[in-house]
Amino acid sequence: MKKNLLLSLLALGLSQTGVFAQSLNANRAHSHNDYKQNIPFLQAYYSGAGSIEADVFLLNGKLYVAHERNEIAEGRTLDELYLKPLAALFRKNGNRPYADSTQSLQLVIDIKEDHAHVIPALINELKPYRDVFTSTANAHGVKIVLSGDMPQPAQYSQYPAYISFDGRPNINYTPDQLKRIAMISDELSTYTVWNGKGTLTPPDSVKITALINAAHQQHKPFRFWATQDSPNTWIQLEKLGADWINTDHPQQVHDFFINRNKLEYNNPTPYPVYHPTYKTDGTAKKVKNVILLIGDGMGLAQIQAGLTANHGQLNMLQCHYAGFSQTCAANSDNTDSAAGATAMACGQKTNNRYIGVNTQGQPLVNLPDTLAHYGIKSGIISSGDITDATPAGFYAHQSERSSSLPIAADFLQGHVDVLIGSNQKSFFNNTDKQLTAKLQEKGYHISTSLSDLATAKSAKQVVLLPDAETRPIKDGRGDMLGQSLKQTLRLLADNKKGFFIMAEGAQIDYGGHANNLPYVITELHDFDKTVAEALKFADADGETLVVITADHETGGLSLLDASTAKGMVLGNFSTNDHTSINVPVFAYGPGASEFIGTYQNTEIFNKILKLMAQSHK
Repeated sequence: MKKNLLLSLLALGLSQTGVFAQSLNANRAHSHNDYKQNIPFLQAYYSGAGSIEADVFLLNGKLYVAHERNEIAEGRTLDELYLKPLAALFRKNGNRPYADSTQSLQLVIDIKEDHAHVIPALINELKPYRDVFTSTANAHGVKIVLSGDMPQPAQYSQYPAYISFDGRPNINYTPDQLKRIAMISDELSTYTVWNGKGTLTPPDSVKITALINAAHQQHKPFRFWATQDSPNTWIQLEKLGADWINTDHPQQVHDFFINRNKLEYNNPTPYPVYHPTYKTDGTAKKVKNVILLIGDGMGLAQIQAGLTANHGQLNMLQCHYAGFSQTCAANSDNTDSAAGATAMACGQKTNNRYIGVNTQGQPLVNLPDTLAHYGIKSGIISSGDITDATPAGFYAHQSERSSSLPIAADFLQGHVDVLIGSNQKSFFNNTDKQLTAKLQEKGYHISTSLSDLATAKSAKQVVLLPDAETRPIKDGRGDMLGQSLKQTLRLLADNKKGFFIMAEGAQIDYGGHANNLPYVITELHDFDKTVAEALKFADADGETLVVITADHETGGLSLLDASTAKGMVLGNFSTNDHTSINVPVFAYGPGASEFIGTYQNTEIFNKILKLMAQSHK
């Protein structure tokens, strides 16, 4: 019986959402106890709050704003703190509360006591500002809503029509009385012990949804007071159908909702993942080839976001062997891409901003140069600037990561066979005017498009793409990274001694710096599709090890809400910089078991070198 009643209530709650069910925004903030803000009224107003509350007491014929009578202070009157500044802004905005005509405002006057005397005093104080408040002459006026110690509903008609009231869900209003109700409000704890963390129990969700929908059926918005003041609470109240966010932090609500499009991502259609054969996975078979895939800025939260957005599947998570890389630089626990890449490429910690050099600025020997002694060929690929820190760490030697021209010139002295990425000007307009001619003398074919690479036969290629070709995936880049890897594999696979390829998903990091979750996830998905190409090759080849990791985490991403079934993720960032959080390492193929455990990022160099050197004994 109880189960059937619960289902019936749930059906009622889902079917009777009414006209107010909507996605919330900054204008749906209710600045509770607003007079306690450092700057009453204006702080909430400039946060775009649509509802601002002031508690009032009547003293010596004036309305003072305070929570308790003993808190009344000289000058803190309703007129000075609220009515005068509100009227000035209203008139400045062309007789509307906000310059943005889509935003509305209500001023909630919470009468602490003695409404019989307070309301006449309020009406008198409102007289100089009658043009400001809602009337038949101005539908865009500010709504005056009385709350707290209110008259009985039967007395509503005794007060001017521009005064509305804060209703309660347990009162049966007549049709005329209901016309005077601005919203329905109640205390959340009356209905649930939920503390704002996590989600409500199903029975409580049903009960509260039905309550809100009952208000919506009367065409009234609903507000809970005494709620927790946190993003999770706001999210859950939105899901339940509440129309106002009760908050003591209107600026935080504004920042959260105004950035919502950068913090939420929906992917209704997942892409399929590749399912490896695992025939050589973790075996002691020789490692002839290594594909190192670096998701720049890709921490566990980014991976979880990508996993959820792809409805619970990622190619990189098909790997059975996993570990953690500790990313600190020599001079800071928070590494940058320069020091992080150098650690993996050269096996030594160095300072942030240093590329391919030690802490004294002396050149280090990188993996491509080391492996060249064994006859192993190398390829370096990036979905961004090929002179940027991560790819540069595998071929350049500079004490400043922004030295793009010297970094490009360093490529001439190294042993990388294939180089693919953008930033043409650093090569074509280099201070060494003969750089491209010298590269051609060394046997490199220089091209500016992937279509040229598709028909190339020489294993010595420099592909310098226009910057537009490495624009973000969300802006239409296409499968540049995956195609670059496939073509590089085609060119290097015939080398009898083997190959080493580093392919970087550069712009996961860019999205983290921009605090833009859709940017992060679309770049991670692109990177993950490239992982599939590597796994496919490893299965077909049998002697290829695939290692997937990151140089650091970017953005301090946390995940606030998610739905694997819908491919929806809602997150938040704590910084626009890197963090010191360990990053995962996934491995697939022969030798993959070497990468389990927790270790410094320099060990990635050591493990790769050890496995490849063993195959040449």
